[in-house]
Amino acid sequence: MALMDREQIKEIIPHRDPFLLIDEIESIDEERGEITAIKYVRESEYYFEGHFPQKKVMPGVLIVEALAQAGAVAILSREKFRGKLAYFGGIKNAKFRNQVVPGDTLRLSVTMEKLGSRAGTARGTAEILPREGALAEEKTQIACQCDIMFVIG
Repeated sequence: MALMDREQIKEIIPHRDPFLLIDEIESIDEERGEITAIKYVRESEYYFEGHFPQKKVMPGVLIVEALAQAGAVAILSREKFRGKLAYFGGIKNAKFRNQVVPGDTLRLSVTMEKLGSRAGTARGTAEILPREGALAEEKTQIACQCDIMFVIG
């Protein structure tokens, strides 16, 4: 069961369709600075029209953006940051390990490493979950890992 759905997420961050890239929040641990979100990758996503029509693949930059949006929910859920915006400040050490395609479900895990009053850093991991009905030996695959820097304004 989701902790937050898309409508509740929109109460925290300003992103809207077609650029709201997270569907649910599974968990938030403010004390540890951790959040887990879900992105259902649908065939109808706007970016699949051009990336790539013959072999649809979710762009890596949008996977990173989904991680950043999850991190923004974690930050802006805190009382002292409510009503503010979290902007990208930078991306480091981005590694893309597996392609994300229509029908995949991404689990987006973000852990705050440093959080000040105006900026911070976090570590993000996007994992592709096994599809419903998958064989027992099918495992979660890492799609992307990266370090995210952000500015609160």
